Amino acid sequence: MSSSDKPEIVDRDAKEKEHKEDDKEEEKGGFIDKVKDFIQDIGEKIEGAIGFGKPTADVTEIHVPKINLEKADIVVDVLIKNPNPVPIPLVDINYLIESDGRKLISGLIPDAGTIHAHGEETVKIPITLIFDDIKNTYDDIQPGSIIPYRFKVDFIVDVPVFGRLTLPLEKTGEMPIPYKPDIDVDKIRFERFSFEETVAVLHLKLENKNDFDLGLNALDYEVWLSEVSIGGAELSKSAKLEKTGITYIDVPITFRPKDFGSALWDMIRGKGTGYSIKGNLDVDTPFGPMKLPVSKEGGTTRLKKNKEDGGDDDDDDDEE
Repeated sequence: MSSSDKPEIVDRDAKEKEHKEDDKEEEKGGFIDKVKDFIQDIGEKIEGAIGFGKPTADVTEIHVPKINLEKADIVVDVLIKNPNPVPIPLVDINYLIESDGRKLISGLIPDAGTIHAHGEETVKIPITLIFDDIKNTYDDIQPGSIIPYRFKVDFIVDVPVFGRLTLPLEKTGEMPIPYKPDIDVDKIRFERFSFEETVAVLHLKLENKNDFDLGLNALDYEVWLSEVSIGGAELSKSAKLEKTGITYIDVPITFRPKDFGSALWDMIRGKGTGYSIKGNLDVDTPFGPMKLPVSKEGGTTRLKKNKEDGGDDDDDDDEE
């Protein structure tokens, strides 16, 4: 008989031992799986019976209640809905505003309140952006520009059954870095002249240096000629100041020439008259209303008469 014809000798005890170990492994794996399934099933039944669920959050609106040359006050409204039969606490609120991946501001609001059972709450996140901080940190962000932003916020809540959860949110948009307009008195034109009272019109030149339009609603101003205040006014005036453009507006003013002393004769002779002007513009912008200061000191202008009075309407010899 050849070696291949020899019967196979099997150790029965070893074989039985191997089968028992396999059975134990199968029983062990099956038991763990059953425990996992049981726990998951119980959790789902508890969640279904009691009504537990994950809360949701959504950014509903971003307000800009105040914006000027120095800062922007921003309020972010976030609606949080709680589907659970018990109140859930807001443990922390982490927020970040960035532009092109660069941090502009971040913060933490601890213990932000509680969301009522089966209720919803609008949580307000107040943020203040200081424009000087942004410009000093990033040299390429110029006054008058519009920059993109990304608002990120994490709401950390403590929910029964689920434990501590993080609800992440993002919102994108644009924000301005405002810049004050330039102002010049292009010329002063007489409407009625006398030494006791002169009625004139200031021909103002306004240069909007922002990358967005300004809707002028009102302005207040005070004017000095030859270092003598000729008064000012506060009036409503509608005009559109085109972005990076120049707009001319006329505003009335009344003054007493005899208060100027010897400077009066320079004015009458048509010589250049030194002036200063300071005031504020109330404007509408795509980002909300603003009050922007305007000023010019050490300027030079000319006094003109109406054509009816024999005056020359040519502006070529006007000085600024």
